[in-house]
Amino acid sequence: MAIVIRFTTDLLDVSREHENPINPIYGESLLVCLGERIGSAHALTLPEAEDWGWYSMIDWHGRQYLLGSSASDEEDGQREWILQIEKMRSFSEKLLGREKMAADDACAGYLQALLTAEPAFRDITLD
Repeated sequence: MAIVIRFTTDLLDVSREHENPINPIYGESLLVCLGERIGSAHALTLPEAEDWGWYSMIDWHGRQYLLGSSASDEEDGQREWILQIEKMRSFSEKLLGREKMAADDACAGYLQALLTAEPAFRDITLD
């Protein structure tokens, strides 16, 4: 299970993003923005392109999480941004049903709080 956060904003500028060489999907600027806000508190890798958008890895107290980001094309002047947070688990953790992502996951809560604290991020929803 992954936690998905959706929102709209005019703060992020897709024209400054690198071209995604796999699939022309925006999302890099959200991960860059998060990296700036997180700073040295938690190690966040530089964004990498993927066929569904962009991703970075974050080290959350010794546990790795994948942060996936993508943005829709503008409709009615609005672009929907999506941040997907997935807890990485070992094969044995998956096999034994351990360390599952929970709705109250601390890393996801931290990231949601970062997004909520930014007034330019509007219509935030959690899936």
